[in-house]
Amino acid sequence: MLTGQALIADIDAARPGQDQVAFWWLGQHSVVLKMGGRVLYIDPYLKPDERRLVKPMLKPEDVKHADFVLCTHDHGDHIDPAAIPGLAAASPGARFVVSRRHLGRLASLGVAEARLAGLDPGGVFEGGGIRITALASKHEFFENDERGWPFLGFVIEAGKAAVYHSGDTLVYDGLAAALKAWRLSVMFLPINGRDAARYRRNCLGNMTYQEAADLAGELAPGWVVPCHYDMFAHNSEDVGKFLDYMSAKFPGQRVWAGRHGERWMG
Repeated sequence: MLTGQALIADIDAARPGQDQVAFWWLGQHSVVLKMGGRVLYIDPYLKPDERRLVKPMLKPEDVKHADFVLCTHDHGDHIDPAAIPGLAAASPGARFVVSRRHLGRLASLGVAEARLAGLDPGGVFEGGGIRITALASKHEFFENDERGWPFLGFVIEAGKAAVYHSGDTLVYDGLAAALKAWRLSVMFLPINGRDAARYRRNCLGNMTYQEAADLAGELAPGWVVPCHYDMFAHNSEDVGKFLDYMSAKFPGQRVWAGRHGERWMG
């Protein structure tokens, strides 16, 4: 497992091909992608917190190579108020892509308006050889109104590679149909599930490991990556259950469930 400057160096050294993807999982839903010659941070959660089971692997001020920062929704482990200002300062050329609803939130954290792109589901941002399409996510509810959609997922494309990062979401009618517009190289899906006890604590739920596996099995991406099960004891899941279910029901589907800070490329 790489952390700190060693992890930064590994990201810099990776050279995925024109139609390839490299990624590093930082825990929870935090992912670094390298594709199309660009470095993208998705939901970078870097705040030190004694409740974390996975300690922050990077300091925001060390991230000087980000081309894009994508945040799926305004919860502290996705739009991290401790990380965004440092990332914006350390990577002054980075563009920040969020829901239209959260443009003001990013501005309040010190991101200049010219660096912000706000999307609703179906919206597209293109730049630097990267195409980012927003999809609706349902974090227990949709909760959209005139301010925009609070929960998004993203499909990121470069060359022939397409990556889906769901953000926090349930499976809902129309999600699989929307994703069939792409031949996905990699899918990042939450598997921590939901229950009444967590909901009463205002801990909003996600798809269960069975639901995540069934969605991946229907879409048959190149690889599926389970996420959002490892960070907090009160909101975790046994990834082994996901792996066992996948192997029983979709034995041909390739799954990556590796270590934090470990490079994957394909």
